[in-house]
Amino acid sequence: MVKKQPKIAIVHDWLTNMGGAEKVVLAFHEAFPDAPIFTSTYTPENMPAFKNLDVRTTYLQKLPKTLRKLHKFLPILRVKAFQKLDLSNYDIILSSASAEAKQVKKTRPEQIHICYCHTPIRYYWNDYDRYKKDPGFGKLNWLIKLLMPLLVPPLKKADYKAAQQVDYFIANSQFIADRIEEFYHKKATVIHPPVDTKRFKPAKKRGNYYMTMARHIPYKRLDLAIEAANQLKLPLRVFGNGSEHEKLVAMAEPTVEFFSGSYDKKGQAEITNSINQAKGFIFPAKEDFGIVMVEALAGGTPVIAFGEGGSRDIITDSKTGVLFAKQSVDSLVDAIKKAEKTPWNPVFISNRAKRFDRVLFINKIKNFVYSKVK
Repeated sequence: MVKKQPKIAIVHDWLTNMGGAEKVVLAFHEAFPDAPIFTSTYTPENMPAFKNLDVRTTYLQKLPKTLRKLHKFLPILRVKAFQKLDLSNYDIILSSASAEAKQVKKTRPEQIHICYCHTPIRYYWNDYDRYKKDPGFGKLNWLIKLLMPLLVPPLKKADYKAAQQVDYFIANSQFIADRIEEFYHKKATVIHPPVDTKRFKPAKKRGNYYMTMARHIPYKRLDLAIEAANQLKLPLRVFGNGSEHEKLVAMAEPTVEFFSGSYDKKGQAEITNSINQAKGFIFPAKEDFGIVMVEALAGGTPVIAFGEGGSRDIITDSKTGVLFAKQSVDSLVDAIKKAEKTPWNPVFISNRAKRFDRVLFINKIKNFVYSKVK
């Protein structure tokens, strides 16, 4: 007897800007094309890849647009919004969560909730002190600093309670699997995020520049890359934007150039070409995974990365890049000097990226989900 195909619902924190987590959701859709995507708020004009997909929002979408843009200030409302979602028609709930998506409620015992966890919520669990010092909201930092001691304890408790209701966790790296076990006391299976490795073709003749790319926010530590480039007089291309952009521009010397890194065709072509020809890619953040590191490898570009977090799953020291031990300018400068002396093989580096290919991810997710169907 052929098993009946389970009805699947995909749930994601929010769909307001493209990033690595949103690429995971798109891959979920490719794996399960009939599954609707539920999310707290949705900004279609920023998300062209989702244009023709079945995206369903919570009541937060009905807020005035000016309030909706402040969704990051509304964790309590997001908790309530996800808890009120009616997913009773679905056999499997597949959530993609770095925030409140895991708060969705099961309505019957046989329902299965699988959570692909990008990270336990940083500002509750492992990075509270750093976020309290600099929440990354610019002129509104003073307000967030006042609110955090009041709001975080009950929200942290609610996050832990929601995690206990998840049937199976998937982590995007071993680093996050360890955090899930530490904070939620739950085991997780590691399935690395999908990367479109075929988009990149390593150039035989490399450029003389290095590059880096991330949101311009404090924990990405792009200041280290810029200070190292200043010190070494190193040609550096910086892609992206964010709350720290003006600060980073102000500290950069003439060898450092800034590019938007936009998600339109022109912006993506610019990124692809830069990666394919770069001498090296600098990644100074302690990141949960770091899809952009895999993209750099796919372009044959060695990655100089801080040696904690997801970089340990991706970079092999002295073979596909250089790992540096401290988040300091001196440690990064020493790593760049080491990279300058290392003979790199772009084809070998590019081949090492294929283990993270999008097709492999889709197959692994499908196998994992269907294996849990009773």
